[in-house]
Amino acid sequence: MSQLIYVICLIPWFPIWGLSFMSFDNGIALGNSMFVIGISLYPVAVIVCSILGWVLRGRNKTLAIIFNSVPMIWIVGFGLLMIIV
Repeated sequence: MSQLIYVICLIPWFPIWGLSFMSFDNGIALGNSMFVIGISLYPVAVIVCSILGWVLRGRNKTLAIIFNSVPMIWIVGFGLLMIIV
């Protein structure tokens, strides 16, 4: 179920990823680079953590749940950002 949520979150991720490059309009800085890298790593985290979750599902369910929950950091972080701003 959580992987379905992650795939659905990839739909709005793509335009957000494209727009994140606008942070370089004021010049290249470390903060801007980290912002773009952080947004760019979301699909990588979804794929890697989903694979690890399925591999560990039979051996260690607790560790599988932890790995499968890692991409939620991006979703919660973006949600908090939208609420605060």
